[in-house]
Amino acid sequence: MEPEEESFQKSLESNFRLFDAKLKDVEIRSFLNGKYDARDCYLSLSSGAGGVDAMDWTEILFHMYISFLKKKQFVFSVLSMSHGSEAGLKSATIQVKGDYAYGFLKSEKGVHRLVRISPFDANHRRHTSFSMVEVIPIFSEEIVNVDEKDLRIDTFNASGHGGQNVQKNDTAVRVVHIPTGITATCQSERSQMQNKAYAIQVIYSKLMAKVEENRLEEINDLRLKGISAEWGNQIRSYVMQPYTMVKDARTNYETANVEGVLAGDLEDMIWEYIGTVSS
Repeated sequence: MEPEEESFQKSLESNFRLFDAKLKDVEIRSFLNGKYDARDCYLSLSSGAGGVDAMDWTEILFHMYISFLKKKQFVFSVLSMSHGSEAGLKSATIQVKGDYAYGFLKSEKGVHRLVRISPFDANHRRHTSFSMVEVIPIFSEEIVNVDEKDLRIDTFNASGHGGQNVQKNDTAVRVVHIPTGITATCQSERSQMQNKAYAIQVIYSKLMAKVEENRLEEINDLRLKGISAEWGNQIRSYVMQPYTMVKDARTNYETANVEGVLAGDLEDMIWEYIGTVSS
């Protein structure tokens, strides 16, 4: 094949992939007609069973979602991160803004399971680890009436990996809604006031989700109640050894391209989930 022909073919293939991605995006949006699908959302991760492997797995998922959000051109900010003592993340919360952010990400809600040879095992054995992903739509504060006396505000030093202080002042904020025990933390901003405002906004949205759960049966899946991040509860499994496969237990969608998925290529799985729950 001549160089000009090869270049033209590559250009056609690139344009086709771009067109196919845009077409899928339009198709997915046509199915996103749920009550909260058009809203912005919070995406939270927390490590489950598996010790340091689970915390490392939570960090891998965190980077997977960051890559996906960049590809979707969503606006996002990391509100809080809690690092593990050895490696990985204990938890993290990301605020996501964009058209149908909740609608696109609600498929990720649940327990994610990883099977691999542990990099933390000197005997190179296979380990299974779990991480919980929670996705909550953002609600306006005006919808929920919260008495400030019911909020406990804690401040502490924002810290980096290994507990090293990255700011001298107590700028990080933890807000606890005392009657329900609902907690939110923010350390992404330099201003304590901004961190407090973000954390309170998360509290409002979690409370609104709880109110809606109690009032309307059809949205009981807004929060993951009574589900622990351990064996038997996974919505999706990622296997890296002895073979490679990602399989979604809800749709039976599977792919051998684990590296691509962990690099943020989630579109096909999300499409499969939205098509399944909408049919």
